[in-house]
Amino acid sequence: MSTIPPDPEATGAATPHLDFAGTTPYEDYVQADVLTHLQHLRSDDPGEMVFLVTTQVMELWFTVIVHEWETAAHAVREDRLDVAQDALKRSLRELEALNASWTPLAQLTPAQFNSYRSSLGEGSGFQSAMYRRMEFLLGDKSASMLVPHRGAPRVHAELEKALAEPGLYDEALALLARRGYAIPEAVLGRDLTKKYEPSPEVEAVWAEIYANPDQNDELVRLGEVLTDVGELVWRWRNDHLLATRRAMGSKTGTGGSAGVAWLEKRATKNVFPELWTARSHV
Repeated sequence: MSTIPPDPEATGAATPHLDFAGTTPYEDYVQADVLTHLQHLRSDDPGEMVFLVTTQVMELWFTVIVHEWETAAHAVREDRLDVAQDALKRSLRELEALNASWTPLAQLTPAQFNSYRSSLGEGSGFQSAMYRRMEFLLGDKSASMLVPHRGAPRVHAELEKALAEPGLYDEALALLARRGYAIPEAVLGRDLTKKYEPSPEVEAVWAEIYANPDQNDELVRLGEVLTDVGELVWRWRNDHLLATRRAMGSKTGTGGSAGVAWLEKRATKNVFPELWTARSHV
């Protein structure tokens, strides 16, 4: 964690190394100068800066969370559940920080948002490639979401790869199958480019695992940390809905999206669905 050191003259401490041939080692590592000069405002409204920076911060959190979930998925595939647990637990703190990013925007009035909304043009959050990778890892897949990125070959290729790969839940279910649980072949061999759909057989497996926590401790802990992830994703979607509803009501969203109507539909959906429904049968 980086901190600003105290004034050495005030504390009587030894003078730190201040003279560098080029940029500081801190700058070389963090690239703060790059980060703090990526804000190119398109309006004269002073509120646009917080909107732009908050959105950029969200993109950075998306990047970290994708890294954690990919780490966890690979670890589950290799039966290294301790590594997966660590990555998933880190992602919980990161999701909390991501969700807190709505705080600076949560009190926007329609007039305040309208003062720089036109600066977004056709830009919309649903065009975020890194957020799309998050959704793909959660099992919420759609090939149509690659279309906006056809003009960016590297980004499109990364999304195409993520679309075809197993998500977090796919890896968890494959693990259960390896442990001898009756995960249907239709689930294990499903088309990974499609959205995950709930299965009553999978629900029964999770109910069996949760009904015997002593002998299934490791799998219950995996199920619980995935449920924690699902809960924070649900909170993210609801906070997004509330901030949007407050700022623009039911108007059409930027980029031609349905705005609040689309967000309302999303807010009713749970990721890792059987982890929630199985609880009714334990």
